[in-house]
Amino acid sequence: MLRFLSAGESHGPALTVIVDGMPAGLPLSPDDINPDLRRRQQGYGRGGRMKIESDTAEILSGVRHGRTLGSPITVLIRNRDWENWRQRMSISPPETPSSPVTVPRPGHADLAGMLKYGHTDIRNVIERASARETAARVAAGAIAKAFLRQFNIQVVGHVIQIGHALAKPVYESIEQLRSSAEESPVRCADPIAETRMMGYIDFMMERGDSVGGVVEVVAEGVPPGIGSYSQWDRRLDGRLAQAVMSIHAIKGVEIGMGFMAAGLPGSSVHDEIYYEDKRFKRRTNNAGGIEGGVSNGERIVVRAAMKPIPTLLNPLRSVDVATKQEVQSRFERSDVCAVPAAAVVVEAMVAFVLAQEMLVKFGGDSLQEVLRNYNSYMEALSSV
Repeated sequence: MLRFLSAGESHGPALTVIVDGMPAGLPLSPDDINPDLRRRQQGYGRGGRMKIESDTAEILSGVRHGRTLGSPITVLIRNRDWENWRQRMSISPPETPSSPVTVPRPGHADLAGMLKYGHTDIRNVIERASARETAARVAAGAIAKAFLRQFNIQVVGHVIQIGHALAKPVYESIEQLRSSAEESPVRCADPIAETRMMGYIDFMMERGDSVGGVVEVVAEGVPPGIGSYSQWDRRLDGRLAQAVMSIHAIKGVEIGMGFMAAGLPGSSVHDEIYYEDKRFKRRTNNAGGIEGGVSNGERIVVRAAMKPIPTLLNPLRSVDVATKQEVQSRFERSDVCAVPAAAVVVEAMVAFVLAQEMLVKFGGDSLQEVLRNYNSYMEALSSV
């Protein structure tokens, strides 16, 4: 079973992610991971932390001479800001204790985490609940994408909404989508919407406020038959939704037409089937490539709604947990808009789930074995 486990605090020495279950023989190096780490740090509206960090991956285990061994892959991502936090984040008790954080920020895990774990210093919650953890997810997702490329599966994330600014579907191919999105400061393939999005971010920045949006991830080349309708926890759309929903600040997930389908008649929603070039195809893709929890061979389309960043320059009201007095919330270094970065994180989580399901379907201990199983299956499909 392919899985990953991350560890590390936002201002600790480093983040670590262990990817377990990747077959042996996959070509892999830091160069497969570092581009996505850099993409995560980019985007119009990012805050001061991104000016400090320059994330790079160090592979500590699971790879020898450029290929995976089949053993757990360990990736280390150092926090450069650690140098400024050695005293406050020291493993051992410091000589001069730092002042505890006692004012929770609305919209963060601060208060709920403090109550859950019995902390009196909210710093103990902030550090692990921070979206800094998504760097580890992006590293795991990059490894998953290296695996998916062996099967000509491409996964691309882009921004379709920031605030009130909406993008139109202006791309024809997934290669064009990737190229246009990556050239945009807000990772949006629609240049007209891009201008509106940047203007909206500027407006919110002047107000000391923040803004959210919607990202879309498109996966092309996924064969039919990934996932299962047999059990609730095996459904591909359910697994994708859980993985994406687990990302910081994501409050909604939809597949294909999603919520829009609820207001339309069935004749306008369901994708008609035809047969061409020895393959069953759809005239539309309102289902987003998944029916009954199983991939149908069309593009898989996943969208995620991200709420505005909760840390505001003009803070909201809160309560000091030590004194129980009403006070203004704290401001910690933060972004005005992190939606372009979220597109990279959602892309990573979608890629990881697809890699998991590819191994469930075509499992093997080596890449060669998985490819044999995959090629045999695809050959059988062409004769149906």
